[in-house]
Amino acid sequence: MERDKVTVFGGTGFLGRRVVQHLLERGLSVRIATRHPERAAALFPAVHAGIEPVHADINDDLSVANALAGAAAAVNAVSLYLERGQLTFHSIHVAGAARVAQRAEEGGIKRLIHVSGIGSDASSPSPYIRSRGEGERAVRRAFPAATLVRPSVMFGKGDAFVTPIAAVLRRLPAFPLFGSGQTRLQPVYVEDVAEAIARTVERPHAEVYELGGPRIYTFRALLETIAQSLGRKPLLIPVPVALWQTLASIGELMPGPLITRNQVELLQRDSVAAVDAPSFAALGISPAPLEEVLPHILGLTGTIP
Repeated sequence: MERDKVTVFGGTGFLGRRVVQHLLERGLSVRIATRHPERAAALFPAVHAGIEPVHADINDDLSVANALAGAAAAVNAVSLYLERGQLTFHSIHVAGAARVAQRAEEGGIKRLIHVSGIGSDASSPSPYIRSRGEGERAVRRAFPAATLVRPSVMFGKGDAFVTPIAAVLRRLPAFPLFGSGQTRLQPVYVEDVAEAIARTVERPHAEVYELGGPRIYTFRALLETIAQSLGRKPLLIPVPVALWQTLASIGELMPGPLITRNQVELLQRDSVAAVDAPSFAALGISPAPLEEVLPHILGLTGTIP
């Protein structure tokens, strides 16, 4: 076993590729376990010291075991936002997560970091939210010493939240609210989450971290903040949640939907870190405010804070 090797499942995704980079910056070597290793090679050139792309599917026992072989730690950053065919919330968030945890336990992996989300709840009527909660339980049953990381909604260059909102605000004079727009959100910079995960890999104790940014917004206030950065002042129109669900159901029939039903479900719940849960402070990290990162996300500056 290599003491400094970490296997990252989902290492080419929005969060996963940042986790890989932050692990490399800490002097660790990384095995990127993904169904598309060619993407890893494109993101991280083969000449990059410490990078090893391998093919792995968390629904396949042998490829998971092979991806973990010889590593000291593992991060599961695989997630699914839209079900397609055999790729379901249960197959990825529950069965797949349990498989990674079980093979990690059997393979003698010392540290396992499982990425979930704030609000994960095994008793939720929402299939997405319920699968996240069930996945956490399955991981802890298979690997009791696993650390759980629950971010709030993440923002960063190329995200699936702030960027689509900004695209609509740029084009239209009005924007639809979810209900009254009073859902509370604590958006968090993806680079801060990645750094937090990289640090937990080197910590010996299992924890449950809830990671939110330094400010809590209502959905309405968040829209106003993004619009202000763009120099816009749109009309914000309350739209009933039932209508949003209908629109999302229709949108999911098309490639690249702007919004999915699970996102509608998530936006009906506050996404705020519990005050008594370990967070960034426990890891010595001061999370970046949204306002500082927005100009980079929106293409108003090339500087990354």
